[in-house]
Amino acid sequence: MKSARLAGLGAATVAVLGLPGIAAGELMIVGSDQKVSWDDAGKPVFSAPGEDTISIVDISDPENPEIVANLQIMNSIFGPPTNLAITPDEKLALVANAMNWVQEGDAWKAAPDNKINVIDLESTPTQIATVEVGEQPSGLAINQAGDLALVANRAGNSIGVLAIDGKEVKNVGTVDMGGQVAAVAITPDGTRALAAKFPEHKVSLLEIDGQNVTYDGTDIPVGLWPYNVAITPDGKLALTADNGASGASDGNVDTVSVIDLEAEHPHVIDKVVVGDGPEGLAISPNGDIALAILLNGSAAVPKDAWFANPNGKVAVLQIDGKKVTKTGEVEVGGLPEGVVFSKDGRYVYVGNYTDSDVSILEIQDGKATNIGKTLDLPGQPAAMRGIHP
Repeated sequence: MKSARLAGLGAATVAVLGLPGIAAGELMIVGSDQKVSWDDAGKPVFSAPGEDTISIVDISDPENPEIVANLQIMNSIFGPPTNLAITPDEKLALVANAMNWVQEGDAWKAAPDNKINVIDLESTPTQIATVEVGEQPSGLAINQAGDLALVANRAGNSIGVLAIDGKEVKNVGTVDMGGQVAAVAITPDGTRALAAKFPEHKVSLLEIDGQNVTYDGTDIPVGLWPYNVAITPDGKLALTADNGASGASDGNVDTVSVIDLEAEHPHVIDKVVVGDGPEGLAISPNGDIALAILLNGSAAVPKDAWFANPNGKVAVLQIDGKKVTKTGEVEVGGLPEGVVFSKDGRYVYVGNYTDSDVSILEIQDGKATNIGKTLDLPGQPAAMRGIHP
């Protein structure tokens, strides 16, 4: 959806379940939001803060994921479901705190914040620091070397640059983007990044040299309202989830744009029709499959709307060289947001916001199947990330 969160460190309480620590295993991180729901007319209902969670989940037994820790840190449904990330060595996690939750009389409202929460994942997961960045930090990415992170500061019209040195995270720069950016992705070789300019229907190209990140104004026109961006493991293609309705579902089909990053001048070479409201987006570790997570009228719309549905969908896209083709759909739960591939690409996890759970899909021969098992969560999952970006 769009973006909101509480300010400050707060009391980052951790409840460790099952395991005494998480030094081993394959992890994903899930951010839940208990402050936002919608009434029958599709209007947002804001509740008091204090019940949001960041869950650390062990997915090393892929069909039986286990929550190993819950931290009481504010999270938000407003923004692309990529506002958190885990370093490649699984020792640290970053969570963008996009919006402060402000009380006005008996009501609550959201206002831009500027916080990145730093979580130590070794031993007992613990919030160890807060780093200030630009206004409304949203989509976030960490490079494969694990020493640099970029965050899209939506209200700040900028990209924040964070240096990672062991457990220390520092704000080392801000790149003026000249417009609102929602999400960001870093190429596998760490030399470039793409930032989704949501209201401008473009993706910006950035150059990276160590901790020096620059933007020369190069923008690539994509589909309407690009909300998310992902890059193939070989760095040859990028995909954008073109939401089509300013962060909402409207019953009309939308697209995923395909960008050729090998070209002398990177540009869109195709647009693939995927369905209504793509928001979550992920590419498999071997680069042969992409998944676009479709809102499909499953929340934030009037209950009597002609396009209202109880469940969202996953559009399955086959990647063959530079040809991307939609090959199927899989139904998941209500208002699906985040999506995570396992390291081997055989399993996929999709967070269902209104159902407070995670659907588990199995990937075989290029096809995705919902295995019918879910992971119950302590809250409504608004964002998810794994080791594979």
